[in-house]
Amino acid sequence: MDQMFTRIPFKAIVLSALFVLFLAVVPLCADRYSYIDSQGVLHFTNVPTSAQYTVYIKERSARSLGYTTNQYDHLITGASKREEVSFALLKALIKTESNFNPEAVSRAGAKGLMQIMPVNIKDLNIKDPFDPRENIMGGALYLKQLIKRFNGELPLALAAYNAGPNAVERYQGIPPIKETEEFVEKVLKYYAIYKRG
Repeated sequence: MDQMFTRIPFKAIVLSALFVLFLAVVPLCADRYSYIDSQGVLHFTNVPTSAQYTVYIKERSARSLGYTTNQYDHLITGASKREEVSFALLKALIKTESNFNPEAVSRAGAKGLMQIMPVNIKDLNIKDPFDPRENIMGGALYLKQLIKRFNGELPLALAAYNAGPNAVERYQGIPPIKETEEFVEKVLKYYAIYKRG
């Protein structure tokens, strides 16, 4: 009886082995992309620089990484009391900014649960922006300052949190930036949810 064998190119075997090895050592904390160039070289990145890259690992959700919606409630409560800012509002901001991921880093370099920008870290007396307590306390203080600066107008304070207070003052309102408009809408949506719950 004749046996049929499928011939697998050696290059494909090597690339598959490298791919499996890469999966074993890379933490799943962001989308991963890959492509094979014309020379047969396999490229990996979490920041694709061309349309040739395709997603091969989708970022895990915060829930699958172990972050829960009540994990930081005790810290949010402490910050809320100290800065006299609504617990529900702080929690809504954290949900929107980092989805409760204390190690989140934005493309602009904002860090931690409340996505504190590097320029504000020192002013807010934050030594480690990835420490949940420091980040929440600093973020609560910053939000309180913005609420005061914009005379209690919450949408303006939130827009300033996202786009910077100078942008809000320049436009004399929420800047016409899609990201900022969506950010304000999301925070207010979660704020309403957490106030009810």
